[in-house]
Amino acid sequence: MIYFDNGATSYPKPPQVIDAVMAALSAPASPGRSGHAASLNASRSIHKARKHLAELFGLKDNSRLCFGPNVTWALNAALSGFGLKKGDHVLSGSLEHNSTARPLLRLKNELGLDWEIVPASNGRLLPLEFKKRLTSKTRLAVLNHASNVTGALAPAREIKEALGEVPLLLDAAQTAGSVVLDDAGDWVDLLAFTGHKGLLGPTGTGGLWIRPGLDLRPPAVGGSGSLSESLTHPDFLPDAMEAGTLNTHGLAGLAAGAEFILKKGVKSIRAHELELTKLFLDGCLRMPGLTLYGPGPEAEDRVAVVSLNLSGWSCSDLAAALERDHGILTRAGLHCAPLTHQQVGTYPGGSVRFSFGPFNAREEILTGVDALAELAAQKRR
Repeated sequence: MIYFDNGATSYPKPPQVIDAVMAALSAPASPGRSGHAASLNASRSIHKARKHLAELFGLKDNSRLCFGPNVTWALNAALSGFGLKKGDHVLSGSLEHNSTARPLLRLKNELGLDWEIVPASNGRLLPLEFKKRLTSKTRLAVLNHASNVTGALAPAREIKEALGEVPLLLDAAQTAGSVVLDDAGDWVDLLAFTGHKGLLGPTGTGGLWIRPGLDLRPPAVGGSGSLSESLTHPDFLPDAMEAGTLNTHGLAGLAAGAEFILKKGVKSIRAHELELTKLFLDGCLRMPGLTLYGPGPEAEDRVAVVSLNLSGWSCSDLAAALERDHGILTRAGLHCAPLTHQQVGTYPGGSVRFSFGPFNAREEILTGVDALAELAAQKRR
């Protein structure tokens, strides 16, 4: 098996991640719910995850890093808790995932939110286009840091500079752990991330960082392990955003994944993934009948995600043939991002997505290129 579906979830997980999950599952503990040693150890594993992620993202106060089940939870928590009201103006890019688009549409329909989509130019989002659309009623901007379809990396810091005082909610689902973000605490206002992709952790983990000075309405209230004498939910972070028992074993694995990345270095991971992506794109560019979407092979402003279509093949049949005949796992379809596919002209048919990770090798990339060439030749015959 050759795994080219890291954009969905990373594989394989480092052995340290699996060991940490198993150790946490084997412990009789619930974090923050008891005073015995096992419970304290569980709390320490969650604190370890906060500490390592804060270091990765350049966050000075890790107590403002709140854990939840995934980045979808984080984006919903940010958007629903921000206090948006009728007539408020919100900007987003045109390469957003449904995890952003659907909650924005719901707020538009239910509250009368003025949601404006900033179109990409040649597959790229431009800071000036955000600045041109600012009004006195603009309350928030939402940005997918990297497209899960085309791999295009948005100039997020430059867009934030163009926004000025307007807060930025950054969706780092495809960049956390694989793109350097160690200064995010200096310019991002709300940072949403997932644990099971570039951070190499288990599924069921993710979170939201909230900059000082911003207060969100918690998405849920209930048990928190603190202020148990009061019926009022805590108003301090992270407890305010973490009602209920956290995914302790998942976060123990996430802590191990983040520690692995810190030791290896995000710059090293980024360089490796970019090398693989360029190698793949170079091979595809010479292939008759193959259409690529997104930045070119020379571009640095992309992540290790490539979408394509091959003449004579539907995307679903092509993905099936890659797996059946070559043992290559990809993802076909619309990738939960119809706005992006409409932007690049692949809606409603979709495309086949190849997404590479830190454990892929050059030999696997070359095998993938050869497989596509063989399948292209089948149709030409």
